[in-house]
Amino acid sequence: MSGYQPDAAAIAGIGETEYTRGTDKSGLQLLMEASLKACADAGIESGAVDGLVMTSRVGTNEDFVASLGITDLKFHAHIKIGGASPVAGLHLACHAVASGIAERVLVSAGRNAYSSMRLGATDAGPRVVWPGDDIRRNLEYPYGMIAPMQWYSLHANRWFHETNASREGMATVALNTRHHAHLNPRAWFRDRPMSREDYDASPMLVTPFKLLDVCLETDGAAAILVTRADAARHAGGKPPVYVAATAEGHPDSPDDLSNRPDILGMGIGKAAPRALDIAGIHLDELDFAEIYDCFTFIVLRQLEEIGFCQRGEAPDFVANGRIALGGELPLNTHGGLLSQAHISGMNHVVEAVRQLRGDAGQAQVAGAHLGLVTGYGDFGDGAIAILHN
Repeated sequence: MSGYQPDAAAIAGIGETEYTRGTDKSGLQLLMEASLKACADAGIESGAVDGLVMTSRVGTNEDFVASLGITDLKFHAHIKIGGASPVAGLHLACHAVASGIAERVLVSAGRNAYSSMRLGATDAGPRVVWPGDDIRRNLEYPYGMIAPMQWYSLHANRWFHETNASREGMATVALNTRHHAHLNPRAWFRDRPMSREDYDASPMLVTPFKLLDVCLETDGAAAILVTRADAARHAGGKPPVYVAATAEGHPDSPDDLSNRPDILGMGIGKAAPRALDIAGIHLDELDFAEIYDCFTFIVLRQLEEIGFCQRGEAPDFVANGRIALGGELPLNTHGGLLSQAHISGMNHVVEAVRQLRGDAGQAQVAGAHLGLVTGYGDFGDGAIAILHN
């Protein structure tokens, strides 16, 4: 059992940059811009921040202290579990403020994923070190398995083999997120429609992933400001969003996907029951969900491992408008990593806050009161947060 008490912490502020494909700003500049906006949104001076959780490869605590004018940093941490890091950062920040270690904890994420060096580039730069680096370099790289879509295809193809699941679910997720992006002025693909014909015609990159099953590469950053719930109510900023529960989970043999006892096992399957127990809710009470979507397939699998349906049933679960606005469980209402932006999923947390404030514009879920956010990282690390207004 966790020592965290439901609603002990709240998200008092959010901030995000423009999401672009091409920028002259450094990754650190983007992080500072988003962080300053989160502080302003919470109604506090940036120098009053006394806790930092950094989830990007860019920036140190010293950078934040100098750039934000922080005068008394009491706590800082780096989290490096890929796309699970922002929600895991929220998890850590909530415990920090609930325990009294710090009072105002900033959690940030951002990167120049489009403008900086990418796979195949010739620019000199630091090599990205994946978990299990010896396994990657000695076993997988020599056979040409060097990119996430190749690694995740092992999981996906085994899932199709074991369950005989329909490919329709992947198309449904892709089309749904693109439709929601059209309602979001901050989405990169806000003006670019996608038809089922477009999806079907997109090239197969690595079986079973078509081009339109794969997330964006973008430049940008986002940040949240976490405080004690009672402090958030009196801060003078926007209405706080309360954190009912958070949890983090990791698969068995987390760095070795191909030799995992259950290749379909994911950390979210361990984290979700813990969060639901702490919050004291059932999945059918949720008004919306923001599910990490580096690939359409990862959305389907998280829905299954969280417990919305059994393995192999996610394509049926997302069918018939269930995950669209107006459906039973509106999903990725901002467009997600697939159609809004890829900043490791912090935009999912920001969108959940907007929904619970009633500030999501055309993408607003009517009467939104209770929402779920997930993160997925590396080879199956998972994090989850349950939020309410």
